[in-house]
Amino acid sequence: MNDLSKAAVSIVTVDEGGEGQRIDNFLARHLKGVPKSHLYRILRSGEVRVNSKRVDATCRLAIGDLVRIPPVRTAAAAPKPAAPATSKFEGHVIFEDDALLVIDKPAGVAVHGGSGISRGVIEQFRLERPQAKFLELVHRLDRETSGVLLLAKKRSALVALHEAIRNNAIEKRYLMLVCGVWKDKKRKVKLPLKKYTLESGERRVSVDEDGQPSETIFHLRESFGEFTLLEAELITGRTHQLRVQLQHLGFPIAGDDKYGDYAFNKELAKRGLKRMFLHSAETVIRHPISGESLKLSAPLPKDLANFLKHLDKTVKHAEAI
Repeated sequence: MNDLSKAAVSIVTVDEGGEGQRIDNFLARHLKGVPKSHLYRILRSGEVRVNSKRVDATCRLAIGDLVRIPPVRTAAAAPKPAAPATSKFEGHVIFEDDALLVIDKPAGVAVHGGSGISRGVIEQFRLERPQAKFLELVHRLDRETSGVLLLAKKRSALVALHEAIRNNAIEKRYLMLVCGVWKDKKRKVKLPLKKYTLESGERRVSVDEDGQPSETIFHLRESFGEFTLLEAELITGRTHQLRVQLQHLGFPIAGDDKYGDYAFNKELAKRGLKRMFLHSAETVIRHPISGESLKLSAPLPKDLANFLKHLDKTVKHAEAI
């Protein structure tokens, strides 16, 4: 490693941000730039102690534990970019307290960095809130999907919400415009979905009998000639679940660049729809700390609402002729 500096012995008191975390992950957070192999080496040698006792990598920490971190040569950290003068997402906050941060995520913004994206929602909030001891995504939304996104400000909140997700105890409703005339007022769809990777490395999902079960209840909201506005109630939460289920049924989501119709999407762009028409409209949860029921809503973004108005005018004009 280049530009090395030597750290001193430190005793770190575990707070909310480290509660329930494995010691190896705790060390990785405090010793950025140190290879994992070296972290395991200092654990095996007994140089790392928790409450003055030797521990192995599987040890989980509790609030108030004292962790001895030995001197370790680490790469000098690159200076962090300065936080912007104005916040990028503060105006999108739907709800916030000591345990939760809920935002209305704009379309076109990734929830986390990677694959050529230097900074997503989580990195941006961490940059803007350097004093935050803990901040993690509870779930994900596709980059082009707008709407309700949950972040946890306490590890206990994250654990509780993940358990609720596993037990299907969180209610999520999405709005989407599909290509085609959907006639059922209510339809339950169950399909097995399997992940695969293209040669380019891009992740995709298809309906496959060897896949994991997925289930959605679709409700008809409004018809617009060759398009239909649907509301989806998620029972399971598989990757790209709504997009793949609807494409398989012959009702691709308008503007979907992965599973939709490329030529038709180009035509839709000319008509004013510049992105996928998929919006996380409502999430109902039990507060992970208080147990209070919370209904978290995000209104349909202006670009999507305006496109619906355009469709409505077009349909009414055609009916009048």
